[in-house]
Amino acid sequence: MVTVYASTDLEVARPLITAFEARYPGIRVHYQDLNTVELNQRFLAETAALSGRPPAPDAVFADVLWSTAMDLQIKLVNDGHAQRYASPERAGLPGWAVWRDEAWGTTFEPAVIVYNRHHLAGMRPPRSRSGLARLLQEHAPRWHGKVVTYDVERSGVGYLLAQQDARMGSEFWYLAQALGRAGVQLSASTAEMIERIASGELVMGYNLLGSYALSLMQRGAAIDVIAPSDYTLVMSRVAFIARRAPRPNAARLWLDYLLSREGQALLAKSTSQLYTIRTDTDSVHTAAALSERLGYALKPISVGPGLLAAQDAMRKRAFLARWREAMRG
Repeated sequence: MVTVYASTDLEVARPLITAFEARYPGIRVHYQDLNTVELNQRFLAETAALSGRPPAPDAVFADVLWSTAMDLQIKLVNDGHAQRYASPERAGLPGWAVWRDEAWGTTFEPAVIVYNRHHLAGMRPPRSRSGLARLLQEHAPRWHGKVVTYDVERSGVGYLLAQQDARMGSEFWYLAQALGRAGVQLSASTAEMIERIASGELVMGYNLLGSYALSLMQRGAAIDVIAPSDYTLVMSRVAFIARRAPRPNAARLWLDYLLSREGQALLAKSTSQLYTIRTDTDSVHTAAALSERLGYALKPISVGPGLLAAQDAMRKRAFLARWREAMRG
């Protein structure tokens, strides 16, 4: 058995799990589908409950953690919760995607603006954050309550992206205030937000993971995706093997398979069509192909200690206080 705590939807991971279990018939994948904050809190609580004792070999305890909340993952690694493993798949990964042979980026996912085509018919869609802020101001009465973004207090990936935005410059706070004045709705679920935009219930979403939206577009949804021209953040789902993993050998096999060409191809073919992190494949779901499709302003968020500042307690309190003020409009 190998136990995986993950923020990736089970339906997205199912082809990967099925293929892994077929390759290693003696290993069953116990997959726990959790949101990013719950995943982090559960792992810390279960680790604390061990009181320094190793978990039993058959314990329901994470062998691998795999989450979109890059900063939460890096904090766990920095705090000593990961074990080092020199995966043979490292040669196929970009340098920014690996930290200390402990934290591993596994996907290439842009944060984008998603909008419903019918709502913006005859209008010029916004191409930048300042353009989005202006559009929200112009249509505030008509669109009030019909725009959505992540709830940064409940969504780890939402907090990560908002923090990275704020580091890029003060323009983010101008946009945040415009979102607040537009009565922005807040959610912790990427799929839910994009489905509500596709249905026409909502007009637009900001900072949503493009992989979900691009997949829905290809299935005929009346939505479009904009990679902001000022810059487009790219996040990666970070995986690591728990230092106290009760089944470390199975965990290494899972990580290797997740990073392998075969595993990455399965993620690319999943319902969310997650773009591959690998640099040595000719797949249409590569970073290069995504750049050609969405533009070349992509800024990957490096897997490493630069993410720790976002989890500093004082900085986080100050950031969230400013965010709440902006959301009040």
